[in-house]
Amino acid sequence: MADTYSQIYLQFVFTVKNRESLIPRENKEELHKYISGLVRNRKAKMLAIHCMPDHVHLFVGFRPVLSISDFIKELKVESNEFVNAQKWTKQKFAWQEGYGVFSYSHSHINSVIQYILNQEEHHRKRTFREEYHDFLKKFEVPFEDKHLFEFFE
Repeated sequence: MADTYSQIYLQFVFTVKNRESLIPRENKEELHKYISGLVRNRKAKMLAIHCMPDHVHLFVGFRPVLSISDFIKELKVESNEFVNAQKWTKQKFAWQEGYGVFSYSHSHINSVIQYILNQEEHHRKRTFREEYHDFLKKFEVPFEDKHLFEFFE
């Protein structure tokens, strides 16, 4: 029987509900490790992760047997439960509905990894709203502002 070979690289972007800054800076490394474990448990490969206080970027080597929507839903549900169990926030923590997912070629791996790892620097110059709009425009994804994440800036 022949094996299946693939090369799929996906960047996921999702936000904290109501875009609140609820991911404590002192806990982000622990959240990185937890989400990375969730990715590994699904036989995908974490290439880069960065949690900002109000949103997350993941760059994953993806397998074609996985459903994108099931994958991200499971990651969000399980990491949401983890954050609440850790009691990092005074109120109940939740991810906002929806997400962005963008595909890249093998030749872009290093630049995407560097982009994700340098989120702190990027957001000194641009807001998340600007960043997300740029992604949608760059990838020519049609959108209406009213259907995007709830932005409170």
